[in-house]
Amino acid sequence: MNLKFFKYQGTGNDFIMVDNRKKFFDTANTDLVKFLCDRRFGVGGDGFILLEEHPDYDFQMVYFNSDGNQSSMCGNGGRCIVQFASDMGVIGSETSFLAIDGPHDAYIKDGLVHLKMIDVDAVEEGNGFYFLNTGSPHYVQYVQKIKEFAVYDEGYKVRNNERFRKEGTNVNFIEKDGDRLWVRTYERGVEDETYSCGTGVTASALVASLQGMKSPVPVTTLGGDLSISFQKADKGYKDIYLIGPAKQVFEGIIKI
Repeated sequence: MNLKFFKYQGTGNDFIMVDNRKKFFDTANTDLVKFLCDRRFGVGGDGFILLEEHPDYDFQMVYFNSDGNQSSMCGNGGRCIVQFASDMGVIGSETSFLAIDGPHDAYIKDGLVHLKMIDVDAVEEGNGFYFLNTGSPHYVQYVQKIKEFAVYDEGYKVRNNERFRKEGTNVNFIEKDGDRLWVRTYERGVEDETYSCGTGVTASALVASLQGMKSPVPVTTLGGDLSISFQKADKGYKDIYLIGPAKQVFEGIIKI
């Protein structure tokens, strides 16, 4: 069987996109998804995303980590599927779609995808870290000299500690750099540092707001710049938007 695919990236967080509106792809085939995401033997990507039809929304996003398993919300993947849907003619410049964490609104303006994230009701403050859920679970820790920081080693330790070993968590290390926030993320499911993590950048910006940073928070990642806008609510945050570019890299056909 030949599989038509499209490769997209959002600030270096890259995804294999497949139009599955005819429901031909076997979502239970974790080995196939893992193979497709393999950078040496497959197409290569941090994740795999299916665009499917939904009776109540413009489309449905089905997201898999590169380990082959369906996973929680991916913010950069969400931005990429909005751009993909627009490029395919499924939507115009505005949309409402369904993801694993619920419905999302989004729009494209001036080459940037503005993706509305779920509301965040609470931020846990621990001993030297913060923990919150922005569609995926995120541990956030301030560090110094972030460009030299051992993200893989330290992220692996946190992700596999007693608290997080079973369910896993994404681990973000952040540092304020002038009026910007630097963010580097170790992602569960990828089990490595990625160039950017949308839900992680969102979590990090909300944590930074606790230390006085105002909306919109400009963020720098290894893969480029993003922006997070939000409003503070009685409990937590609302009207949270992840804003940044999403680009098609190439398209192709692979025999599976």
